[in-house]
Amino acid sequence: MALQSLRVLIVGGYGVFGGRLIQLLADEPGLTLIVAGRSRAKAEAYCRGVAGRAIVLPEVIDRDADIKGQVARLRPDVVVDAAGPFQAYGVDPYRVAEAALAAGADYLDLADAPDFVAGIDRLNSIAHDHGRFAISGASTCPALTAAVVRHLATGGSRVESIEAGIAPSARADMGLSVMRAIAGYAGRDLKIVCGGRSRHATALVDSRRHTISPPGVQALKERLFSLVDVPDLRLLPKQWPDLQSIWFGAGPAPVILHRAFVALAWLSHRGVLPSLAPAAQLLYRARKFLKWGEHRGGMFVVVEGVDANCDRIRREWSLIAEGDDGPFIPAMASAALILKRRDGLGPAAGARAATRELDYADFERFFATKRITAGQRTLD
Repeated sequence: MALQSLRVLIVGGYGVFGGRLIQLLADEPGLTLIVAGRSRAKAEAYCRGVAGRAIVLPEVIDRDADIKGQVARLRPDVVVDAAGPFQAYGVDPYRVAEAALAAGADYLDLADAPDFVAGIDRLNSIAHDHGRFAISGASTCPALTAAVVRHLATGGSRVESIEAGIAPSARADMGLSVMRAIAGYAGRDLKIVCGGRSRHATALVDSRRHTISPPGVQALKERLFSLVDVPDLRLLPKQWPDLQSIWFGAGPAPVILHRAFVALAWLSHRGVLPSLAPAAQLLYRARKFLKWGEHRGGMFVVVEGVDANCDRIRREWSLIAEGDDGPFIPAMASAALILKRRDGLGPAAGARAATRELDYADFERFFATKRITAGQRTLD
C-alpha cells in the first residue's frame, strides 16, 4: 500500500506533549509536521533539534485570534491540539476543532478534561458533513485505558470493576497547563460509580495505595494514588454497562509534594482555602524544584468481573517506563491515529471520544521503541 502524503499541524507543538508527539513521528515517511505555537522563535528552535525522514516546519498560531483563517492558510490534512489546558477553553471550547473541519482537515486532541472530551460529539453532524473525523482524548485517558480494559476483558468477560492509576517519574516535566488543570479541580467533589451506584468523592483527597509491578521488571516503590478528574470516570461506564465501580488516581512523586497537594485539596474542600487554581503557577514552580526519587514512572489497570464460563476474574495490566520515556505515552494514541490516517486505515468520519479507536497492539508498537515494559497477570 502506497503511503499518503500528510500535512499535520500540531498546535502546542513545542510543548511537553506536542514535542513528544513530533518526536514519535519524526522518522515516519510521508509526513510534514508543522510545529506551531505563539512563539516563532520557540518553534524554530524546536525544529532545529528534530531529525528524521519527516519534514518539520515552524509556524506561528494563536487559537485566541482568527483560528479559522490561520488553519486554512496552513492547509493541513490533520490538526492536533496538544496545547491545553482544555478545562479553560472558555465559551467557545471547540474553536480549533471547528477550524480544522472548516478547512477540510481531520482533528485530534490530547485532552483529558472530562467535559471537553465528552462534549466533542456536538460536532458529529458537522464532521460527517465534511467527511472528516474529530476525535477528542487521543491520549492516555481515555484512549489507552479503554484499550487496556478491552485487552484484559478478552474472551467475553463481563467487566464489573475498573481501578487504574498513573505514577509519573519524580523527575518528569509537568507542563503548566497540566498543573492548571489539576489545581482547578483539586478539592472538588467528583462523581464516580461505586457499588453500582453514583456517588461523590473528593478529588486528590480520596486515596489508595498500589505497587506497580509488571512481570519481569523491578517494581516501582509503593505509591499513594489520589483521585483525579479524567474522562474515563464518565465514559468507561458507557462502554461497559455492567460496571459496578470505577476509580482513577495519580501518584506523583516525591511524596512530600504529593502530601502537600492532598493537604491543600482537603483544605480547599473544607472551605478553609479557596480554589487552588490561582496558585497553579506557584505549584508548577514547586514541582520543577522538587525533583528527587526514582527516575521511572508507571501505570496500572485492574479489571474485575466474570468470564464467559461464569468464573470470577481479576486481572492486572501494568507498565513501567524508565527515565524520560514515560512522558511519551500521552502522545502515543495521537501518533497511532495519525499513522492510521496516513496509511488509509481510518478513522471513520464523525466526532467522538477516543474510547474505541485503538487496540492495545497500536500502543505496543510504540512501547517497543522506548524503555517501556508492560505486561499482565491474573490476580487471586
